[in-house]
Amino acid sequence: MLAPAMHDTTTPTADFRSLERRSRKAADLLKGLANRERLLLLCRMTEAEHCVADLQALTGIGQPTLSQQLGVLRRQGLVKTRRDGKRIFYSIKDPAAVRVLETLHGIFCPPR
Repeated sequence: MLAPAMHDTTTPTADFRSLERRSRKAADLLKGLANRERLLLLCRMTEAEHCVADLQALTGIGQPTLSQQLGVLRRQGLVKTRRDGKRIFYSIKDPAAVRVLETLHGIFCPPR
């Protein structure tokens, strides 16, 4: 009978640490998407860059909630901003977010 393989569980390998970092990044991305308003905003940003007024008109999200959710997306590094005069434009910064959103679109928004 073969003895069970011995594993050192006290010192994670470099592969495990890498996997742990990647899983943390994936979980952070999913947290950013796990809100109806943020998901709706990001879906609109996959189409094009939008200013706040356009996002409000396209999504129907009221100003206080819109500002709060855009702030969360900025802090999480999912969107970037560009200022043009008094207007601030938002677009998706994280390419991984675009790929996840495209996948979600394919699942939940089938062609008519």
